[in-house]
Amino acid sequence: MKIAMIGHKRIPSREGGIEVVVEGLAVRLAALGHEVTAYNRGGEHVSGSEYGEKSRARAYKGVRLAVVPTPKNRSMNAMVYSLFATLRAVCGGYDVLHYHAEGPCAMLFIPRLFGRKTVSTVHGLDWQRSKWGGFATKYLLFGEKMIAKHADEVVVLSDNVKNYFMERYGREVNFIPNAVNHPVRREPEVIREKYGLEKDGYILFLARLVPEKGLHYLLEAFREVETDKKLVVAGGTSHSDNYVDGIKETAAKDDRVVLTGFVQGEELDELYTNCFLYVLPSDVEGMPLTLLEAMSYGCRCLTSDIPENVSVSEDYARSFRRADPGDLRDKLADILEGRAAYPPGEEISGFIMGKYNWDDVTEKTLGIYQKAAGRR
Repeated sequence: MKIAMIGHKRIPSREGGIEVVVEGLAVRLAALGHEVTAYNRGGEHVSGSEYGEKSRARAYKGVRLAVVPTPKNRSMNAMVYSLFATLRAVCGGYDVLHYHAEGPCAMLFIPRLFGRKTVSTVHGLDWQRSKWGGFATKYLLFGEKMIAKHADEVVVLSDNVKNYFMERYGREVNFIPNAVNHPVRREPEVIREKYGLEKDGYILFLARLVPEKGLHYLLEAFREVETDKKLVVAGGTSHSDNYVDGIKETAAKDDRVVLTGFVQGEELDELYTNCFLYVLPSDVEGMPLTLLEAMSYGCRCLTSDIPENVSVSEDYARSFRRADPGDLRDKLADILEGRAAYPPGEEISGFIMGKYNWDDVTEKTLGIYQKAAGRR
């Protein structure tokens, strides 16, 4: 099949979970012999130009890369990208245009006018994210309505979102979860040199520094926990500079908190491999890719009790009441003092790798493409 990917920022990149998913899917589809084009967004890495890919490669692991020029204005970047990527793709002779996230799907009416077949993956109900407001929230809701009305097939990552689309729009959708790559375990070399970290010597938060990830709850709870372990906060910004300023101010009051900024490569592997506990205190998720990754390394995990987190971890992790720093503090203390039992790391890793693997996701996605391409 000839397939276009639209809606991510750039691949290869870890700017967000969507980019990881698009790369994982596109590379595997190309390896199976399909012709895949990823429409990359122009401009800088969302966490800063220092993290951007310097190469101007036209292909990556068999995937054709097409760069769509975009303005530097952040408020207009995504909208302009979605429009131009769509206009190019409808003229590209693709069997399927695969859109990712609600915002880019605002343009779905265009391929519908041209009779092109589309698949939309809803990575989360983006309009609920607190970093957006005003026009941006209304635009995301418009994109959601376009998905319900115009997409030939819709993919969601959780039963919660599946039920939402049925209740709100009467729209049948397909549940295909995210997948996770095999972990690369590493001794603490980079993180020892840069941050003085040793195995089991720190609690890890690894996510974008945006309000809905709940880092402010974790900082408040950790301040009241007596422990020699450090709290490592790893992640870059994403249209959230004011929030990040507040996080830095709070973190400066506790010398146990280590802010690493955006991480990738060996440093990322080392952080997962050697942490004592991974914490994800989020208010809103689609399907938390970092939780999948942490569990693939066999990490102990503590998450907020929202359905998207609990449905992934099942009985292999612990949870606390969403948006409740006091309960989070108590659960942290229980884990640190050995009062909360976890399965062995090998068992946690085996569970997650068996249930969320790329072979299954690729096969199911191909089935959705074939279904969409045959739909009239």
